[in-house]
Amino acid sequence: MSSYSTRGLKWFNALAANAVEVTGLPTSVKAADGTMGDQPARFLAVVADPDNRFPRARNGEVGLLEGWGLAHAVDTAIELDRQSENKRALIAIIDVPSQAYGRREEALGIHQALAGAVDAYARARLAGHPVIGLLVGKAMSGAFLAHGYQANRLIALRDPGVMVHAMGKASAARVTLRSVEELEKLAASIPPMAYDIDSYAGLGLLWETLSVSQIEEPSAADIRAVQECLTAAVKDAQAGGNDLSSRLGAPNRSASSKVRELLRAQW
Repeated sequence: MSSYSTRGLKWFNALAANAVEVTGLPTSVKAADGTMGDQPARFLAVVADPDNRFPRARNGEVGLLEGWGLAHAVDTAIELDRQSENKRALIAIIDVPSQAYGRREEALGIHQALAGAVDAYARARLAGHPVIGLLVGKAMSGAFLAHGYQANRLIALRDPGVMVHAMGKASAARVTLRSVEELEKLAASIPPMAYDIDSYAGLGLLWETLSVSQIEEPSAADIRAVQECLTAAVKDAQAGGNDLSSRLGAPNRSASSKVRELLRAQW
């Protein structure tokens, strides 16, 4: 029997405890409208669905249903707030092990489904919705790109189970023709190769990291601490611009800054 993480669902249930669930979505996509501080908010999460009609997407992966489901959930929030000055925040709760790898997914256009989710999140951010990503578990590969990476601000909970990377360790080892042990040694000196949150923070992509006492079963104090951090992130995003320029400037991304500088000079 497959095992899967329930962190995303537990944190969604904790943060959206008093929110109104959005209907008409796939079982694996959760969305609910509530508040974050004094700010209206829509909470979103991708969760495991053991009965998913696509077997490759039963353990919390982001597949066809999930990509289009997220796009729909975000698009409806944009439409609801099109005439509003105070647009609801979108809180993406992130615990996604991968995109769904499968022949059916490829044949039916998983690239379009995930691109639809990315596009919806980006349009929401550019329309003035504060988009906040909360990493509570794995944030891997195309799943993270589709769900959370377009956020104005990214927050990560401090825990060994919170990891960010383009692919899982076993897959990365195969691609680089190394063992997992060799890969881990390499990651110690090359931050983009690492999986841990501190290495990812060194790339300038995280707005904040936060320690909690019970990440698997959040306590009342944990929930309050995360709510306060999310509220602060929303206000910071509202005070800043709608772009992702806040992610630039970290020492470990100096090459990215240089490339952008050269492109601006040429174009």
